[in-house]
Amino acid sequence: MKKISLTGIKPTGDLHIGNYFGAIKPALELADEYDARYFIADYHALNTMKNPDELNSTIRHVAAGWLASGLDPEKVIFYRQSSIPEVFELTTMLMAFTSKGLMNRAHAYKDAIQKNNKKGDDTDAGINMGLFTYPVLMAADIIIFDSDVVPVGEDQVQHIEMAQDIAQSINANYGKQVLKIPRAAVQENVAVVPGLDGRKMSKSYGNVIPLFAPEKTLKKTIMRIVTNSQSVEEPKDTQVCQIFQLYKLFSDTEEQNALAGRYRAGGMGWGEAKEELFRVVNRCLAPMRERYDAIMSDIPSLNKILEQGAKKARPIAAATVARFRKAAGID
Repeated sequence: MKKISLTGIKPTGDLHIGNYFGAIKPALELADEYDARYFIADYHALNTMKNPDELNSTIRHVAAGWLASGLDPEKVIFYRQSSIPEVFELTTMLMAFTSKGLMNRAHAYKDAIQKNNKKGDDTDAGINMGLFTYPVLMAADIIIFDSDVVPVGEDQVQHIEMAQDIAQSINANYGKQVLKIPRAAVQENVAVVPGLDGRKMSKSYGNVIPLFAPEKTLKKTIMRIVTNSQSVEEPKDTQVCQIFQLYKLFSDTEEQNALAGRYRAGGMGWGEAKEELFRVVNRCLAPMRERYDAIMSDIPSLNKILEQGAKKARPIAAATVARFRKAAGID
């Protein structure tokens, strides 16, 4: 029997190729090894996204993006967090076993406090209870599906450790395993994708290449990649060139060797290098873009996919809540 993996997807805006290689692609590969579950964390997004139209739109854009990238809803469970009311019942139950001190140590909360202190604001200015109790809701997301592993980056390990702490305290209280203890699967070899300016691709830097942009927009964006002042004739270093680093993500070994040879030999300008990058990027993204556009043109079908995923997820969630309720004496 396969172990269970769980991936949360926060709807935070348009997807870019850094999201694809840094999160989407490695997460989807888990389906080969695990009984994989993926969810759109829309209640988590509510902490910062207050505009209803924006949140509603973003949820569907992100869901369509994962489907277009290769997520197969027939082989995995794919659902919206908000469609599983048992998650929120479990959150309430977990609260009774979660110390305030544990929440005080959460990175996101401490970071928000530090920013307020630097600005001279009140310590808790702008901090809502959703942010403060974020780790408990995340623990419920994880625990409710008896997750064995949760793939995360190093910066997210604390959330899994908190989920472990909460589940262990509950099991210790009742003298038996009421809840499964999850573990973090740290993704150490995930690609760090350079942005247009050479820094890590990030929406906060405004240096992204959109994943599903129209072909003309994609080309225009790639042509904006910042380069140095080397002339056409000068040899160029593949190791420090973000054009080449991006090229490696989309090309095969033969293509990489050919382009590297042209770099070393000189006689290739940055404009030509960007044209070659656009060719391989568009070759890869065009089929995904076509699938994405088709999905977004039929929102009722997209909603149905998410609803069907929720139908598969809810019995699993209900069983965990029932087990906890029985242990607690409120069944």
